[in-house]
Amino acid sequence: MLTLVECGTRVLIAASFGPESEGELPYAKRLLSALDEAMLLLADAAFDGNEFLDAVHQSGARFLVRSGARRVPTPAEHLDDGSYIARIGYGVLRVLLPVRVIEATLTVTLADGTVRTEQWRLITNLLDPVRYPAAELVDLYHRRWQAETTYFSIKATMLDGRVLRSRSIDGLDQEVYALLTAYQALIRAGDDALTGRPEVPMERISFTVLLAAATDTVTAGHGIFPSTLVDLVDLVGTIGHAALDNLLPTHRRQRVKARTRKNPTSKYGPNAGQHPQKAQNYTVRTTVAFFEHGLNSRSRR
Repeated sequence: MLTLVECGTRVLIAASFGPESEGELPYAKRLLSALDEAMLLLADAAFDGNEFLDAVHQSGARFLVRSGARRVPTPAEHLDDGSYIARIGYGVLRVLLPVRVIEATLTVTLADGTVRTEQWRLITNLLDPVRYPAAELVDLYHRRWQAETTYFSIKATMLDGRVLRSRSIDGLDQEVYALLTAYQALIRAGDDALTGRPEVPMERISFTVLLAAATDTVTAGHGIFPSTLVDLVDLVGTIGHAALDNLLPTHRRQRVKARTRKNPTSKYGPNAGQHPQKAQNYTVRTTVAFFEHGLNSRSRR
């Protein structure tokens, strides 16, 4: 399943899903019609294909996409902020799309003293280095992780480790649409709760609290229908009030989660030893630089 998620609110804009055999990029192409000129698409390295990026550009949207090591862009012009202009081509006629390439080294220092260094290469059609400085775009790209937070909310928080129960294609489609609908309704409830609190960002609304309040409301059968005229015009509602009473901290620490796969039937290889064994805080330092010898291949996790 692939989704377009709005950063900040984590609202679902569009979604597509189906058999895993089809691959991610075909499903991503089905989401292109949801893009417009007001959007900046943040995407991972699997979506840096030339034709796909050109299709995003033709939609009017801007993109900031992580690129893999197999791409070897040729600088056409080096810019003052450390980025450079290149051109990517596709198809028989080699139609060229001008892009800006930002290469940066990220140094992550964990609380236990462990230091990890990564190389990032970002590709964007935001060509103006004065209006869109390279360092700011690297920092902005971190917000792509909110899509992963959305998947976690659906797969871990809502499903709580359970798998889909249906044994037919139609049944699976129905379950997935039900999950997406329930997720969207809860996120909208959180957004409605902030109608009279414009100073509170949506990031402070806890999805776990939204889900727990909705579950308690449905189970107990209280607060579902308005009992007075005041309740009728109250956009916050029972779920929204619960979220406002349990806001997340204003400033949240940068924190890395311990990751060791426990499922022996997982299709992914074991990653024990590649991640910290316990959750801890971290700091990150970013340095924009030109990689003269290319980008190192990403480690398999």
